[in-house]
Amino acid sequence: MKQTTLCVPLDVKPDSSARLVSLIEGLKQRLDNPSDPINPNFSVLINNVPVLHFMSISVFLDSDYDPILIIEANFDGPPGPFWAQLEAQIGEDLRNMLRCCKPPRDATGELYKAVTGDESRRSVAPYLEVRTQAPSVFHHGNRGLTRQRILAERELFLNIREAIDPKEGSSPYRGKAPETVHALLRAEMLNLPKQSHVWLDEPAPARISLLESVTDWAKLLCFAALVALTLAAPGILIAALYPGNILKSAIVAVCLILLLMLGWRSATDKSVSSVGTIIGAVAVGAGVLALNGIGSRCWLFVIMGLSSIIYWMAVLVLWLRGLELRDSSHDSPELAERIRRKMLRREDWVTQNHMGSIVLIKPGVLRCILIHVGHWGLHLYLRAVPSSRAGYLGSMRTVHFAHWAFLNNSSRLIFLSNFDHSWDSYLDDFIEKAHAGLTLAWSCGVGFPTTKLLLKDGAKQGRQFKAWALASRTVSRFWFSAYPDLTVDQIERNHRIANGLRTPTLSSREASEWIRDL
Repeated sequence: MKQTTLCVPLDVKPDSSARLVSLIEGLKQRLDNPSDPINPNFSVLINNVPVLHFMSISVFLDSDYDPILIIEANFDGPPGPFWAQLEAQIGEDLRNMLRCCKPPRDATGELYKAVTGDESRRSVAPYLEVRTQAPSVFHHGNRGLTRQRILAERELFLNIREAIDPKEGSSPYRGKAPETVHALLRAEMLNLPKQSHVWLDEPAPARISLLESVTDWAKLLCFAALVALTLAAPGILIAALYPGNILKSAIVAVCLILLLMLGWRSATDKSVSSVGTIIGAVAVGAGVLALNGIGSRCWLFVIMGLSSIIYWMAVLVLWLRGLELRDSSHDSPELAERIRRKMLRREDWVTQNHMGSIVLIKPGVLRCILIHVGHWGLHLYLRAVPSSRAGYLGSMRTVHFAHWAFLNNSSRLIFLSNFDHSWDSYLDDFIEKAHAGLTLAWSCGVGFPTTKLLLKDGAKQGRQFKAWALASRTVSRFWFSAYPDLTVDQIERNHRIANGLRTPTLSSREASEWIRDL
Protein backbone atom coordinates (compact mmCIF):
# COMPACT_ATOMS: atom_id res chain seq x y z
CA MET A 1 0.00 0.00 0.00
CA LYS A 2 1.17 3.52 -0.74
CA GLN A 3 2.41 5.46 2.29
CA THR A 4 2.08 9.23 2.54
CA THR A 5 4.26 11.80 4.26
CA LEU A 6 3.17 15.43 4.43
CA CYS A 7 3.10 18.57 6.54
CA VAL A 8 0.78 21.55 6.78
CA PRO A 9 2.65 24.85 7.43
CA LEU A 10 0.51 27.76 8.66
CA ASP A 11 1.64 31.25 9.66
CA VAL A 12 0.50 32.17 13.17
CA LYS A 13 -0.69 35.52 14.48
CA PRO A 14 2.11 36.62 16.84
CA ASP A 15 -0.30 37.68 19.58
CA SER A 16 -2.04 34.27 19.38
CA SER A 17 1.06 32.09 19.67
CA ALA A 18 0.74 31.59 23.44
CA ARG A 19 -2.89 30.53 23.08
CA LEU A 20 -1.95 28.17 20.24
CA VAL A 21 0.74 26.51 22.37
CA SER A 22 -1.82 26.13 25.17
CA LEU A 23 -4.31 24.49 22.80
CA ILE A 24 -1.71 22.00 21.57
CA GLU A 25 -0.59 21.15 25.11
CA GLY A 26 -4.22 20.72 26.16
CA LEU A 27 -4.85 18.32 23.26
CA LYS A 28 -1.78 16.30 24.23
CA GLN A 29 -2.83 16.05 27.87
CA ARG A 30 -6.34 14.97 26.90
CA LEU A 31 -5.22 12.25 24.46
CA ASP A 32 -2.07 11.07 26.25
CA ASN A 33 -3.55 10.35 29.66
CA PRO A 34 -2.47 7.06 31.25
CA SER A 35 -4.79 7.63 34.22
CA ASP A 36 -7.89 7.59 32.01
CA PRO A 37 -9.20 3.99 32.05
CA ILE A 38 -11.42 4.59 29.00
CA ASN A 39 -9.04 6.40 26.64
CA PRO A 40 -5.44 5.95 27.88
CA ASN A 41 -2.32 6.88 25.92
CA PHE A 42 -3.64 8.09 22.57
CA SER A 43 -6.17 5.27 22.26
CA VAL A 44 -8.53 7.71 20.51
CA LEU A 45 -6.08 7.96 17.60
CA ILE A 46 -4.97 4.34 17.78
CA ASN A 47 -8.52 3.00 17.56
CA ASN A 48 -10.16 5.57 15.32
CA VAL A 49 -7.40 6.64 12.92
CA PRO A 50 -6.17 3.16 11.90
CA VAL A 51 -3.96 4.40 9.04
CA LEU A 52 -1.80 6.74 11.16
CA HIS A 53 1.83 5.81 11.94
CA PHE A 54 3.23 9.10 13.32
CA MET A 55 1.89 12.61 13.83
CA SER A 56 3.27 15.80 15.33
CA ILE A 57 2.07 19.36 15.95
CA SER A 58 4.73 21.99 16.62
CA VAL A 59 5.03 25.77 16.81
CA PHE A 60 8.31 27.22 15.53
CA LEU A 61 9.29 30.50 17.19
CA ASP A 62 12.16 32.58 15.83
CA SER A 63 13.15 36.22 15.73
CA ASP A 64 13.61 35.99 11.95
CA TYR A 65 9.95 35.21 11.21
CA ASP A 66 6.49 35.10 12.78
CA PRO A 67 5.52 31.82 14.49
CA ILE A 68 4.75 28.87 12.22
CA LEU A 69 2.38 26.03 13.04
CA ILE A 70 3.43 22.69 11.52
CA ILE A 71 1.11 19.70 11.44
CA GLU A 72 3.04 16.62 10.26
CA ALA A 73 1.62 13.18 9.51
CA ASN A 74 2.83 9.81 8.19
CA PHE A 75 0.07 7.38 7.25
CA ASP A 76 -1.10 4.62 4.91
CA GLY A 77 -3.04 5.42 1.76
CA PRO A 78 -4.14 8.75 0.24
CA PRO A 79 -4.70 11.93 2.29
CA GLY A 80 -8.50 12.10 1.94
CA PRO A 81 -9.48 9.19 4.25
CA PHE A 82 -6.80 10.16 6.77
CA TRP A 83 -8.01 13.75 7.12
CA ALA A 84 -11.63 12.55 7.44
CA GLN A 85 -10.68 10.10 10.22
CA LEU A 86 -8.59 12.70 12.02
CA GLU A 87 -11.26 15.37 11.85
CA ALA A 88 -13.85 12.99 13.32
CA GLN A 89 -11.67 12.74 16.45
CA ILE A 90 -10.02 16.16 16.92
CA GLY A 91 -11.77 18.37 14.37
CA GLU A 92 -12.78 21.08 16.85
CA ASP A 93 -9.29 21.15 18.35
CA LEU A 94 -7.86 21.73 14.87
CA ARG A 95 -10.44 24.43 14.17
CA ASN A 96 -9.44 26.33 17.32
CA MET A 97 -5.78 26.06 16.29
CA LEU A 98 -6.58 27.42 12.84
CA ARG A 99 -8.25 30.44 14.44
CA CYS A 100 -4.84 31.36 15.86
CA CYS A 101 -3.35 31.40 12.35
CA LYS A 102 -3.19 34.22 9.83
CA PRO A 103 -5.82 34.19 7.09
CA PRO A 104 -4.11 33.39 3.77
CA ARG A 105 -4.11 36.07 1.06
CA ASP A 106 -4.44 33.67 -1.86
CA ALA A 107 -7.51 31.86 -3.20
CA THR A 108 -7.81 29.73 -0.04
CA GLY A 109 -8.69 32.80 2.06
CA GLU A 110 -12.44 32.33 1.63
CA LEU A 111 -12.19 28.69 2.70
CA TYR A 112 -10.24 29.75 5.79
CA LYS A 113 -12.98 32.21 6.76
CA ALA A 114 -15.66 29.58 6.26
CA VAL A 115 -13.79 27.06 8.43
CA THR A 116 -12.83 29.43 11.27
CA GLY A 117 -16.03 31.46 11.64
CA ASP A 118 -17.45 31.85 15.16
CA GLU A 119 -20.28 29.37 14.68
CA SER A 120 -18.71 27.37 11.87
CA ARG A 121 -19.31 23.65 11.66
CA ARG A 122 -17.76 23.32 8.24
CA SER A 123 -15.23 20.53 7.79
CA VAL A 124 -11.62 21.60 8.39
CA ALA A 125 -10.22 18.72 6.30
CA PRO A 126 -10.55 20.48 2.89
CA TYR A 127 -8.62 23.49 4.18
CA LEU A 128 -5.85 21.34 5.65
CA GLU A 129 -5.62 19.40 2.38
CA VAL A 130 -5.31 22.52 0.25
CA ARG A 131 -2.63 23.99 2.56
CA THR A 132 -0.58 20.77 2.57
CA GLN A 133 3.08 21.04 1.59
CA ALA A 134 4.45 18.03 -0.28
CA PRO A 135 7.97 16.94 0.71
CA SER A 136 10.96 17.59 -1.54
CA VAL A 137 12.80 14.56 -0.11
CA PHE A 138 11.31 11.81 2.03
CA HIS A 139 12.20 8.42 3.44
CA HIS A 140 9.84 5.70 4.63
CA GLY A 141 11.42 3.28 7.06
CA ASN A 142 10.02 -0.27 6.92
CA ARG A 143 8.72 0.72 3.51
CA GLY A 144 5.60 -1.09 2.33
CA LEU A 145 4.52 -2.30 5.78
CA THR A 146 1.15 -0.89 6.77
CA ARG A 147 0.44 0.05 10.36
CA GLN A 148 -2.00 -2.85 10.65
CA ARG A 149 0.66 -5.28 9.45
CA ILE A 150 3.33 -3.88 11.80
CA LEU A 151 1.02 -4.23 14.80
CA ALA A 152 -0.13 -7.73 13.79
CA GLU A 153 3.46 -8.93 13.44
CA ARG A 154 4.33 -7.31 16.77
CA GLU A 155 1.52 -9.23 18.46
CA LEU A 156 2.72 -12.43 16.81
CA PHE A 157 6.25 -11.84 18.13
CA LEU A 158 4.96 -11.32 21.68
CA ASN A 159 2.90 -14.52 21.51
CA ILE A 160 5.94 -16.42 20.25
CA ARG A 161 8.05 -15.12 23.12
CA GLU A 162 5.43 -16.31 25.60
CA ALA A 163 5.34 -19.72 23.92
CA ILE A 164 9.09 -20.36 23.84
CA ASP A 165 9.79 -18.79 27.24
CA PRO A 166 6.81 -19.58 29.51
CA LYS A 167 6.55 -18.00 32.95
CA GLU A 168 6.24 -21.41 34.55
CA GLY A 169 8.02 -24.64 33.68
CA SER A 170 10.62 -25.31 31.02
CA SER A 171 10.30 -24.39 27.38
CA PRO A 172 8.68 -27.10 25.24
CA TYR A 173 10.91 -26.06 22.33
CA ARG A 174 14.25 -26.48 24.05
CA GLY A 175 16.60 -28.91 22.30
CA LYS A 176 14.45 -29.41 19.20
CA ALA A 177 15.68 -29.04 15.62
CA PRO A 178 14.97 -25.65 13.95
CA GLU A 179 12.54 -27.15 11.40
CA THR A 180 10.64 -28.85 14.24
CA VAL A 181 10.46 -25.62 16.21
CA HIS A 182 9.11 -23.87 13.11
CA ALA A 183 6.40 -26.48 12.53
CA LEU A 184 5.30 -26.56 16.19
CA LEU A 185 5.28 -22.78 16.57
CA ARG A 186 3.30 -22.32 13.38
CA ALA A 187 0.68 -24.80 14.55
CA GLU A 188 0.50 -23.18 18.01
CA MET A 189 0.14 -19.64 16.63
CA LEU A 190 -2.63 -20.74 14.26
CA ASN A 191 -4.51 -22.42 17.11
CA LEU A 192 -4.44 -19.51 19.54
CA PRO A 193 -7.86 -18.37 20.85
CA LYS A 194 -9.90 -15.88 18.81
CA GLN A 195 -8.01 -16.88 15.64
CA SER A 196 -5.70 -13.91 16.12
CA HIS A 197 -3.10 -15.11 13.60
CA VAL A 198 -5.18 -16.80 10.89
CA TRP A 199 -3.42 -14.53 8.40
CA LEU A 200 -0.41 -16.86 8.64
CA ASP A 201 -2.26 -19.15 6.24
CA GLU A 202 -2.51 -16.32 3.68
CA PRO A 203 0.23 -15.38 1.15
CA ALA A 204 2.32 -12.42 2.27
CA PRO A 205 1.30 -9.23 0.43
CA ALA A 206 4.14 -7.70 -1.60
CA ARG A 207 5.72 -4.79 0.23
CA ILE A 208 6.74 -3.08 -2.99
CA SER A 209 5.12 -4.15 -6.24
CA LEU A 210 7.11 -4.82 -9.39
CA LEU A 211 5.40 -1.86 -11.05
CA GLU A 212 6.44 0.46 -8.22
CA SER A 213 10.04 -0.79 -8.38
CA VAL A 214 10.22 -0.30 -12.15
CA THR A 215 8.64 3.14 -11.80
CA ASP A 216 11.19 4.20 -9.17
CA TRP A 217 14.12 3.26 -11.40
CA ALA A 218 12.48 4.74 -14.50
CA LYS A 219 12.00 8.07 -12.69
CA LEU A 220 15.65 8.11 -11.59
CA LEU A 221 16.89 7.36 -15.12
CA CYS A 222 14.55 9.97 -16.62
CA PHE A 223 15.85 12.52 -14.11
CA ALA A 224 19.47 11.81 -15.12
CA ALA A 225 18.53 12.00 -18.81
CA LEU A 226 16.65 15.27 -18.30
CA VAL A 227 19.61 16.88 -16.51
CA ALA A 228 21.99 15.74 -19.25
CA LEU A 229 19.62 16.94 -21.99
CA THR A 230 19.21 20.34 -20.30
CA LEU A 231 22.98 20.83 -20.18
CA ALA A 232 23.41 19.57 -23.76
CA ALA A 233 20.56 21.63 -25.26
CA PRO A 234 22.54 24.84 -25.94
CA GLY A 235 25.24 22.93 -27.85
CA ILE A 236 22.68 20.96 -29.88
CA LEU A 237 20.87 24.19 -30.75
CA ILE A 238 24.11 25.82 -31.91
CA ALA A 239 24.95 22.76 -34.03
CA ALA A 240 21.62 23.12 -35.78
CA LEU A 241 22.23 26.80 -36.60
CA TYR A 242 25.89 27.06 -37.65
CA PRO A 243 28.19 25.32 -40.21
CA GLY A 244 30.42 22.47 -39.11
CA ASN A 245 33.82 24.11 -39.66
CA ILE A 246 32.94 27.06 -37.45
CA LEU A 247 31.74 24.67 -34.75
CA LYS A 248 34.91 22.60 -34.83
CA SER A 249 36.98 25.71 -34.26
CA ALA A 250 34.61 26.81 -31.50
CA ILE A 251 34.91 23.40 -29.77
CA VAL A 252 38.71 23.63 -29.72
CA ALA A 253 38.55 27.20 -28.37
CA VAL A 254 36.05 26.31 -25.64
CA CYS A 255 38.11 23.27 -24.61
CA LEU A 256 41.24 25.42 -24.25
CA ILE A 257 39.37 28.03 -22.19
CA LEU A 258 37.95 25.33 -19.93
CA LEU A 259 41.35 23.78 -19.38
CA LEU A 260 42.83 27.15 -18.44
CA MET A 261 39.94 27.98 -16.06
CA LEU A 262 40.01 24.58 -14.38
CA GLY A 263 43.79 24.58 -14.16
CA TRP A 264 43.77 27.95 -12.43
CA ARG A 265 41.03 26.93 -9.97
CA SER A 266 42.65 23.55 -9.25
CA ALA A 267 45.92 25.30 -8.43
CA THR A 268 44.21 27.57 -5.89
CA ASP A 269 41.56 25.13 -4.56
CA LYS A 270 42.42 21.45 -4.20
CA SER A 271 38.76 20.45 -3.80
CA VAL A 272 38.20 21.23 -7.50
CA SER A 273 41.19 19.23 -8.72
CA SER A 274 39.48 15.83 -9.03
CA VAL A 275 36.38 17.22 -10.75
CA GLY A 276 38.54 19.47 -12.90
CA THR A 277 40.70 16.53 -13.99
CA ILE A 278 37.65 14.58 -15.19
CA ILE A 279 36.11 17.54 -17.02
CA GLY A 280 39.48 18.49 -18.50
CA ALA A 281 40.12 14.97 -19.81
CA VAL A 282 36.72 14.90 -21.50
CA ALA A 283 37.31 18.40 -22.87
CA VAL A 284 40.61 17.28 -24.43
CA GLY A 285 38.83 14.32 -25.97
CA ALA A 286 36.16 16.55 -27.49
CA GLY A 287 38.83 18.85 -28.87
CA VAL A 288 40.72 15.95 -30.46
CA LEU A 289 37.52 14.70 -32.10
CA ALA A 290 36.87 18.17 -33.49
CA LEU A 291 40.42 18.52 -34.84
CA ASN A 292 40.16 15.10 -36.53
CA GLY A 293 37.38 16.61 -38.61
CA ILE A 294 34.46 14.23 -38.06
CA GLY A 295 32.23 15.26 -40.90
CA SER A 296 29.01 13.47 -40.10
CA ARG A 297 26.29 15.91 -39.13
CA CYS A 298 24.99 13.40 -36.56
CA TRP A 299 28.42 13.16 -34.91
CA LEU A 300 28.60 16.93 -34.86
CA PHE A 301 25.39 17.10 -32.84
CA VAL A 302 26.80 14.50 -30.41
CA ILE A 303 30.10 16.35 -30.00
CA MET A 304 28.36 19.69 -29.51
CA GLY A 305 25.98 18.17 -26.97
CA LEU A 306 28.88 16.67 -25.01
CA SER A 307 30.84 19.90 -25.27
CA SER A 308 27.85 21.81 -23.92
CA ILE A 309 27.54 19.41 -20.96
CA ILE A 310 31.26 19.79 -20.20
CA TYR A 311 31.13 23.56 -20.51
CA TRP A 312 28.12 24.06 -18.23
CA MET A 313 29.40 21.53 -15.69
CA ALA A 314 32.66 23.47 -15.50
CA VAL A 315 30.80 26.79 -15.19
CA LEU A 316 28.57 25.40 -12.41
CA VAL A 317 31.51 23.88 -10.53
CA LEU A 318 33.53 27.10 -10.67
CA TRP A 319 30.52 29.30 -9.83
CA LEU A 320 29.42 27.07 -6.95
CA ARG A 321 32.91 26.76 -5.53
CA GLY A 322 33.29 30.52 -5.61
CA LEU A 323 30.08 30.90 -3.60
CA GLU A 324 31.13 28.22 -1.12
CA LEU A 325 34.47 29.90 -0.46
CA ARG A 326 32.61 33.09 0.47
CA ASP A 327 30.00 31.33 2.63
CA SER A 328 29.93 31.88 6.37
CA SER A 329 28.99 29.22 8.90
CA HIS A 330 27.45 29.43 12.37
CA ASP A 331 29.65 27.38 14.69
CA SER A 332 28.13 28.49 18.01
CA PRO A 333 24.50 29.51 17.39
CA GLU A 334 22.66 30.83 20.41
CA LEU A 335 20.11 28.51 22.01
CA ALA A 336 18.11 29.50 25.07
CA GLU A 337 18.86 27.10 27.90
CA ARG A 338 15.16 27.05 28.82
CA ILE A 339 14.26 25.75 25.34
CA ARG A 340 17.05 23.18 25.47
CA ARG A 341 15.77 21.82 28.79
CA LYS A 342 12.23 21.58 27.41
CA MET A 343 13.50 19.52 24.48
CA LEU A 344 15.47 17.20 26.73
CA ARG A 345 12.52 16.68 29.07
CA ARG A 346 10.39 15.42 26.18
CA GLU A 347 12.97 12.95 24.86
CA ASP A 348 13.58 9.27 25.57
CA TRP A 349 10.25 8.53 27.26
CA VAL A 350 9.82 5.72 24.73
CA THR A 351 12.11 3.98 22.23
CA GLN A 352 11.48 6.64 19.58
CA ASN A 353 11.87 10.41 19.42
CA HIS A 354 10.84 13.24 17.13
CA MET A 355 12.77 16.13 15.61
CA GLY A 356 11.61 19.26 13.80
CA SER A 357 13.86 21.96 12.34
CA ILE A 358 13.34 25.07 10.18
CA VAL A 359 16.23 27.02 8.63
CA LEU A 360 16.47 30.00 6.30
CA ILE A 361 17.73 29.29 2.77
CA LYS A 362 20.72 31.08 1.27
CA PRO A 363 19.79 33.51 -1.54
CA GLY A 364 20.91 33.36 -5.16
CA VAL A 365 19.80 31.93 -8.49
CA LEU A 366 22.39 29.15 -8.55
CA ARG A 367 21.58 28.08 -4.98
CA CYS A 368 17.88 27.96 -5.81
CA ILE A 369 18.38 25.82 -8.90
CA LEU A 370 20.95 23.46 -7.41
CA ILE A 371 19.09 22.81 -4.16
CA HIS A 372 15.79 22.07 -5.90
CA VAL A 373 17.43 19.82 -8.48
CA GLY A 374 19.56 18.24 -5.75
CA HIS A 375 16.53 17.47 -3.58
CA TRP A 376 14.68 16.05 -6.58
CA GLY A 377 17.58 13.75 -7.46
CA LEU A 378 18.18 12.72 -3.82
CA HIS A 379 14.51 11.86 -3.41
CA LEU A 380 14.48 9.66 -6.53
CA TYR A 381 17.74 8.01 -5.50
CA LEU A 382 16.44 7.16 -2.02
CA ARG A 383 13.34 5.57 -3.52
CA ALA A 384 15.34 3.42 -5.94
CA VAL A 385 18.26 2.12 -3.86
CA PRO A 386 17.99 -1.45 -2.50
CA SER A 387 18.32 -0.37 1.14
CA SER A 388 15.03 1.52 0.85
CA ARG A 389 13.29 -1.69 -0.14
CA ALA A 390 14.85 -3.41 2.87
CA GLY A 391 13.31 -0.78 5.15
CA TYR A 392 16.43 1.26 5.89
CA LEU A 393 17.98 4.60 4.96
CA GLY A 394 21.26 3.41 3.48
CA SER A 395 23.24 1.82 6.29
CA MET A 396 21.22 3.73 8.90
CA ARG A 397 18.72 1.56 10.80
CA THR A 398 17.11 4.15 13.04
CA VAL A 399 14.83 6.28 10.81
CA HIS A 400 11.09 5.53 10.70
CA PHE A 401 9.90 8.50 8.64
CA ALA A 402 11.80 11.66 7.62
CA HIS A 403 11.34 14.42 5.11
CA TRP A 404 12.45 17.85 3.96
CA ALA A 405 10.09 20.42 2.44
CA PHE A 406 10.41 23.98 1.12
CA LEU A 407 8.23 26.58 2.83
CA ASN A 408 7.15 30.13 2.04
CA ASN A 409 8.17 30.39 -1.60
CA SER A 410 11.28 28.31 -0.89
CA SER A 411 12.68 30.85 1.57
CA ARG A 412 12.81 28.27 4.38
CA LEU A 413 13.54 24.57 4.63
CA ILE A 414 11.86 22.28 7.15
CA PHE A 415 13.13 18.90 8.28
CA LEU A 416 10.95 16.49 10.27
CA SER A 417 11.97 13.03 11.45
CA ASN A 418 10.75 10.17 13.63
CA PHE A 419 13.69 8.07 14.80
CA ASP A 420 14.95 5.52 17.33
CA HIS A 421 16.98 6.39 20.43
CA SER A 422 18.26 9.81 21.43
CA TRP A 423 18.66 12.87 19.24
CA ASP A 424 22.41 12.96 19.86
CA SER A 425 23.02 9.37 18.74
CA TYR A 426 20.68 9.86 15.79
CA LEU A 427 22.73 12.76 14.41
CA ASP A 428 25.94 10.84 15.10
CA ASP A 429 24.50 8.07 12.92
CA PHE A 430 23.76 10.58 10.16
CA ILE A 431 27.22 12.14 10.40
CA GLU A 432 29.02 8.79 10.21
CA LYS A 433 26.87 6.98 7.64
CA ALA A 434 24.96 9.49 5.50
CA HIS A 435 26.81 12.80 5.73
CA ALA A 436 27.00 13.29 1.93
CA GLY A 437 23.23 13.05 1.44
CA LEU A 438 22.61 15.15 4.54
CA THR A 439 25.01 17.82 3.26
CA LEU A 440 23.29 17.87 -0.14
CA ALA A 441 19.86 18.23 1.45
CA TRP A 442 20.79 20.85 4.06
CA SER A 443 23.70 22.76 2.51
CA CYS A 444 21.38 25.56 1.38
CA GLY A 445 20.65 26.47 5.00
CA VAL A 446 21.99 29.77 6.31
CA GLY A 447 24.83 29.07 8.75
CA PHE A 448 25.30 25.43 7.70
CA PRO A 449 28.92 24.24 8.13
CA THR A 450 31.07 25.04 5.09
CA THR A 451 30.75 22.62 2.17
CA LYS A 452 32.77 21.56 -0.87
CA LEU A 453 30.86 21.01 -4.12
CA LEU A 454 27.53 20.40 -2.31
CA LEU A 455 28.47 16.93 -1.02
CA LYS A 456 31.76 17.15 0.89
CA ASP A 457 32.46 18.44 4.41
CA GLY A 458 29.28 20.13 5.72
CA ALA A 459 27.56 17.61 8.01
CA LYS A 460 30.86 15.75 8.38
CA GLN A 461 31.97 18.57 10.68
CA GLY A 462 30.13 16.95 13.57
CA ARG A 463 30.42 19.51 16.36
CA GLN A 464 29.47 22.51 14.21
CA PHE A 465 26.67 20.63 12.48
CA LYS A 466 25.08 19.39 15.71
CA ALA A 467 25.18 22.87 17.25
CA TRP A 468 23.58 24.34 14.11
CA ALA A 469 20.90 21.64 13.93
CA LEU A 470 20.06 21.96 17.63
CA ALA A 471 19.59 25.72 17.37
CA SER A 472 17.10 25.29 14.51
CA ARG A 473 14.96 22.77 16.42
CA THR A 474 11.79 23.43 18.35
CA VAL A 475 9.89 21.66 21.10
CA SER A 476 7.56 18.93 19.79
CA ARG A 477 4.40 19.97 21.63
CA PHE A 478 2.31 17.06 20.38
CA TRP A 479 3.78 13.81 19.09
CA PHE A 480 2.03 10.50 18.44
CA SER A 481 3.47 7.11 17.55
CA ALA A 482 1.27 4.11 16.85
CA TYR A 483 3.97 1.68 18.05
CA PRO A 484 6.27 3.58 20.46
CA ASP A 485 8.05 0.45 21.70
CA LEU A 486 9.30 -0.71 18.28
CA THR A 487 12.58 0.19 16.58
CA VAL A 488 13.06 0.01 12.82
CA ASP A 489 15.21 -3.10 13.33
CA GLN A 490 12.61 -4.79 15.53
CA ILE A 491 9.87 -4.19 12.97
CA GLU A 492 12.02 -5.83 10.29
CA ARG A 493 12.83 -8.70 12.68
CA ASN A 494 9.13 -9.25 13.40
CA HIS A 495 8.49 -9.18 9.67
CA ARG A 496 11.08 -11.86 8.92
CA ILE A 497 9.67 -14.10 11.67
CA ALA A 498 6.13 -13.67 10.37
CA ASN A 499 7.15 -14.40 6.78
CA GLY A 500 8.87 -17.57 7.97
CA LEU A 501 5.73 -18.74 9.75
CA ARG A 502 3.62 -18.03 6.68
CA THR A 503 5.53 -20.85 4.95
CA PRO A 504 4.08 -24.28 5.91
CA THR A 505 7.45 -26.04 5.87
CA LEU A 506 11.06 -24.89 5.84
CA SER A 507 14.16 -26.83 4.92
CA SER A 508 16.82 -27.40 7.58
CA ARG A 509 18.94 -24.54 6.19
CA GLU A 510 15.99 -22.15 5.89
CA ALA A 511 14.80 -22.99 9.40
CA SER A 512 18.31 -22.46 10.81
CA GLU A 513 18.40 -18.96 9.28
CA TRP A 514 14.85 -18.19 10.38
CA ILE A 515 15.33 -19.24 14.01
CA ARG A 516 18.16 -16.73 14.53
CA ASP A 517 15.55 -13.98 14.80
CA LEU A 518 13.65 -15.63 17.66
